[in-house]
Amino acid sequence: MQRHLDEELKELHKDILKMGVFAQEAIFKSVEALKDRDSQKAKEVIANDSNIDELELAIDEKCIDFIARYQPMAGDLRFIATGMKINAELERIADIAVDISERTLELIDKPLLKPLIDIPKLSVIAQNMIRDAIDAFINRDVELAKKVVLSDSEADKLRNFVQEELVNDYLAKDPATASRAVPLLLIARYLERICDHTTNIAEDVVYMVEAKVVRHHREQL
Repeated sequence: MQRHLDEELKELHKDILKMGVFAQEAIFKSVEALKDRDSQKAKEVIANDSNIDELELAIDEKCIDFIARYQPMAGDLRFIATGMKINAELERIADIAVDISERTLELIDKPLLKPLIDIPKLSVIAQNMIRDAIDAFINRDVELAKKVVLSDSEADKLRNFVQEELVNDYLAKDPATASRAVPLLLIARYLERICDHTTNIAEDVVYMVEAKVVRHHREQL
């Protein structure tokens, strides 16, 4: 029975990896749509969200089925439970990419407020964190998971910089810029939230491997 479970858990690996790829692609496309002022690309992100939702439900059902059929113990049970948590986090990340795309559609017909430099940087940080968090899950790599958790502060700093610049240099000086500044403010916050969700994934990986809860206790890393 264990051999059959092991084979099915390998399929769960693949499904989670697929969700991770979908989430990364959604973030990349949503920010590329913003940079390129490409409404079609933004609409593709929005339209594809239903496919990601369907995959999330399929993975959840598979995990519940594993538990019902095999009644796994200890490490296998933690792996399945972590897979379900990561699946939910990735679906939320994809939803946030939809939010970014919707804000992008609001901006496309307006003159660009400022050159887009820091938001694309924040997007790269988010995508790299997702990649590393999924790799940590697949390889049970605690050190890589801890690296993801600690890198969240970089995303926070960049989000704060974008926010301060937009508020102090644009909104405070000219309230008429609100229709162009506020969507950018929201996009920066969305990307930082993606990093928060990814940090949750990495913390869950630490729990899966070491059975140690580090959420809200980063000093234990």
